[in-house]
Amino acid sequence: MSCCNLETDRLILRPPHAADIEPMLPLIGDWDVAKNLSRVPHPYSAQDAKDYLARSTQARAKGEDFGFAILRKWDGAFMGGCGVHLRPGHFELGYWLGKRYWGHGYATDAARRLVSFAFRELKIDRLMAGWFHDNPASGHVLEKLGFVPAGMEDRDCVARGHAMRCHVVSLSAADFTRQKKAEAA
Repeated sequence: MSCCNLETDRLILRPPHAADIEPMLPLIGDWDVAKNLSRVPHPYSAQDAKDYLARSTQARAKGEDFGFAILRKWDGAFMGGCGVHLRPGHFELGYWLGKRYWGHGYATDAARRLVSFAFRELKIDRLMAGWFHDNPASGHVLEKLGFVPAGMEDRDCVARGHAMRCHVVSLSAADFTRQKKAEAA
């Protein structure tokens, strides 16, 4: 699967491209955003963004990474990114939003659509995710989607320059389907 757009009532998720670099830089370059991500350096440069786009395109072509830009539907504003990424032995869900978009349910909307894509289109049986101990808002997003605790680990945080305590959570396709049916009832 080389390209696809996903939608919610409020959002469009589409593969990232070069035009996203300019609006991305101030959002992901914010310390309060970067410190919550494992692989993002701080400060974040245009070259970092170009390198990310090249890696993302190559990994998508191999079926190993499905990254998406998050755009607000009504005005096309670039808001952040999300993806399903192959890690050793499993696929992992990740997401981030620019600080100005926090607290409006956008992360939950984007993540819910991405989880559905992973289970339905990619036929993944189980997704993993992680959130740093000092970012409980991300944990709350994952909990709303039905993710359950699967352990703790130390995970590198490039922006902080050291490992952080990370909550690891898991969600099966069967549990996600059951939850969606219960919500619809």
